Amino acid sequence: MKGQIWETRPLETWAKAKELRAKWQASIDSAEKVVGQGNTSFIADWQQAFPAITVIEDNPAGSMIAAKDDYFARKSRLASEIRGWGREICGYHGTLWGTQFLGYQEDGSPFSKRRFTVPFPCVCDSHGKRGEQCRDFEPVPRWANDYTCYLGDYDEEREKAMLDHRNYCSLKMINEMERVFDQKFDDEKMAELLKASTEIGKYRQEVTYYMTWKPTPLSVKDMYSFYTLGGLTKLDPEETVNFWKAFRDEVKWRAENKIAALGTERYRWMEAHPPSWHYLKYYRYMEQYGAVCIGSQYSNGAYMERKADGTLGDRIYPEYPADTPIVTREDEIRLMTGFDARAPHHFKQDEYLRPDALNEFAEIFQADGALFGVWRGGVGCDMLRKEQAMRLRKKGVSVMFYEGSQPGDRTDLDEKRFLDQLDGWMESQGLRKLEG
Repeated sequence: MKGQIWETRPLETWAKAKELRAKWQASIDSAEKVVGQGNTSFIADWQQAFPAITVIEDNPAGSMIAAKDDYFARKSRLASEIRGWGREICGYHGTLWGTQFLGYQEDGSPFSKRRFTVPFPCVCDSHGKRGEQCRDFEPVPRWANDYTCYLGDYDEEREKAMLDHRNYCSLKMINEMERVFDQKFDDEKMAELLKASTEIGKYRQEVTYYMTWKPTPLSVKDMYSFYTLGGLTKLDPEETVNFWKAFRDEVKWRAENKIAALGTERYRWMEAHPPSWHYLKYYRYMEQYGAVCIGSQYSNGAYMERKADGTLGDRIYPEYPADTPIVTREDEIRLMTGFDARAPHHFKQDEYLRPDALNEFAEIFQADGALFGVWRGGVGCDMLRKEQAMRLRKKGVSVMFYEGSQPGDRTDLDEKRFLDQLDGWMESQGLRKLEG
């Protein structure tokens, strides 16, 4: 393409990522598994310490349907709507629940029957609904963990009360699942999962660090193909650690040798929260302008900060113990829960806790602009978005908004208008499409 500045190459670890994703799908469809609906934790999913239990999380499953088969996704959401779930519900949930109502998946295979539900505790208000629908569809056990949190300065007394309650909820679930399904929880396996999760987190942090380089060796569209592996997509811990190490090594090499995600990179833009999964075409459309998306706190996390001497370093939360011994099951759960009740352990609430969090993200990743969705369903995705945009604009970062139903629901996204908006936005930045 005219205007190419940097060398590009396909990702060599892509084939392995597809293999791992297929393996996870096969485990879901296995008749030998006790399949549950929901999610347990972003850190280390304790249900993997049971010998024959797995949990399917709505978000990656619903977004995958939206991305792969638009006709089936629409059919699924209609099946949810005629049962009373309106368009205000999260698109991920509506799509996956519709698949349950239909009784089959997009490839025609039977829907994997859920035998319990564990709604993921989260500030996004529709997450708690997933367990309600699943339980109402068929009488199955339902367990839930309260999402205790608070804003403001660290409060030792408040911390202890909230975290003790979180840990109690998780321990109670484990004990009851042992009784209901007659399976023994493997504490040694849980310790292994926690260790693997820590290692994966370190490799993932390094990957996002290299995305701050110019040119970025990885775009967020690339990142979305990898970032659930070992988290929402549950896999063998050792195999997952080895994969993330190989992925980190490749991204590091690409950064050091200026192998770009986009050979024409001349404009970098950021997001906040998920994209419209059915219409990822807009990432490629923006590449026609030499514009690459370098991610968001949703995809990249909030692991880094600018130190006083100007260098980038790990974000340190002083309340986190440096070394936490794992002796008992309670120790395992406490480590999984985290040590700061003001935010989840995965830092994805950081943008709501610190007013200038997105400004810092834009500075660290050298973003020229920001593209924000305003979603009609999924209130958690829109919180403080306008205020954040005003702060970014004061720092010289151009911001564009577009409207839609929700990342997992294409119903109210006007695609033509969206592309027209992108054209106007890029032209306002003094950019024109590059010739092929």
